[in-house]
Amino acid sequence: MDENKKIVAENITRLRNNAHMTQAELAQKLNYSDKAISKWERGESIPDVFVLKEVAILFDTTVDYLLDVHAEDDEIPKRVDQKHSRKMITAVALIGTLTSFVLAFVILWLTGDIVWNIFIYAIPVMCTLWLILNSIWGIPKNNIYLISGILWGILLSVWVSFFVYQGVNYWPIFLVGVPGEIVIILSFFIKGRKNDKNT
Repeated sequence: MDENKKIVAENITRLRNNAHMTQAELAQKLNYSDKAISKWERGESIPDVFVLKEVAILFDTTVDYLLDVHAEDDEIPKRVDQKHSRKMITAVALIGTLTSFVLAFVILWLTGDIVWNIFIYAIPVMCTLWLILNSIWGIPKNNIYLISGILWGILLSVWVSFFVYQGVNYWPIFLVGVPGEIVIILSFFIKGRKNDKNT
């Protein structure tokens, strides 16, 4: 274990020096104390795996680099940026879903039935898909907008269905969205206890 601490210590020190960064500057960027950084670089302690990932991202390298022995002249590998590909996957999934609704609209139109409200039904479906993808690799705090989109999309879909197919204007159904929205907003203010990052 001491050997592992030494390897990580040397790699963190090398990355920090190559970036012309002080221990205090690195500590500030990682939201740790400079004493913790000093312990890591002396090999007295080792950051947990999540902090190693933060260090790798900060210095645009891989976690594997931090855990392996390297010669002084070894090139530091660059981290593969997955943000762009994740955004593209999300965009393709959403456009694909919208395309399926457009296709359904066209097929129904060709059979003599124009169902314009099919696009209203697309709102909660697309928001749900986006929520799933955003929960996997996106920014969790943005989920509040997607959950709100699902709520209001479902209410709008129900209202449109009653209005179009039964000719009844059940507008009070939107009142359900008010307490629903309050619950969604309040649920995003619930926070867990923060860990002590000084050691």
